[in-house]
Amino acid sequence: MELRQNFNAKITPTKAMGRMNKWYEKVMALGNNNFRSVIKTFKNHAPTILNYFRRRATNASAEAFNSKVKIFRSQMRGVRDRDFFIFRLVKLYA
Repeated sequence: MELRQNFNAKITPTKAMGRMNKWYEKVMALGNNNFRSVIKTFKNHAPTILNYFRRRATNASAEAFNSKVKIFRSQMRGVRDRDFFIFRLVKLYA
């Protein structure tokens, strides 16, 4: 819950980093080893995560489109004619 509140709050990246560090400490104090990998991932990608607090933008729309392309490609059982594949993508998802 606290983590979500951090991302919903309109705060600076510096303040966000401080809140994230407090969250790390609270999670580690719980002693649940399952969250160690989550914390490690957050720390490894901290600069990228903190960019969210500067611009409040994500690449979710690009990820969603990539997912649709992947599903469409699997339904076509491979692509032989690249031009036709692009044509179909434009007609279906544009």
